[in-house]
Amino acid sequence: MKIPLDHIGFDVDGVVADTMTLFLSLARNRLRMYHWRYEDITSYDLAECLNVDAGVLDTVLGPILDEPHLLDLQPMVGAVEALTRWSRCAPLCFVTARSDCASIYSWFLQTFKEVDPLTITLEATGSAEAKPAVLRELEIRFFVEDRLDTCFLLADQGITPIVYEQPWNRREHPFLKVRNWEELGALLE
Repeated sequence: MKIPLDHIGFDVDGVVADTMTLFLSLARNRLRMYHWRYEDITSYDLAECLNVDAGVLDTVLGPILDEPHLLDLQPMVGAVEALTRWSRCAPLCFVTARSDCASIYSWFLQTFKEVDPLTITLEATGSAEAKPAVLRELEIRFFVEDRLDTCFLLADQGITPIVYEQPWNRREHPFLKVRNWEELGALLE
């Protein structure tokens, strides 16, 4: 199956941006949570899977959401190369459940230096539930997402989800999945 580049969109956190690695690094430095590992994040509900108060997590999550361009937020391995190459063929579409896209857009400009900013569409929906409507409006038929609950929402709305495999989405599901940007590229190129 080959997916047209102009009909695919991408989630940001956990797909393009390696947000959880940054989260764990900040948790070690700010909360002294040295025992948490990437594989421990088995649910999108961090407070539940890490057995910690949500208020404590906000001291780490707040800066990640508000100022990722000022932190050491790294892209997922292979994302820069793939997206830079694809941006020369079609505009890139990113839809995030973040409530604001200004800071993550600054991160995109810093991280994807060879991508023309005019080829980037970045929409912040404020919630995962709002993603399907925005994607339909943008005429996106395929969406790469790491949150499994969102994938089910997308599928219910006629958008084909592609699960970007992470420890928090490894339960049973009927969707196509990719482990990395190389596998994703095989579907697009």
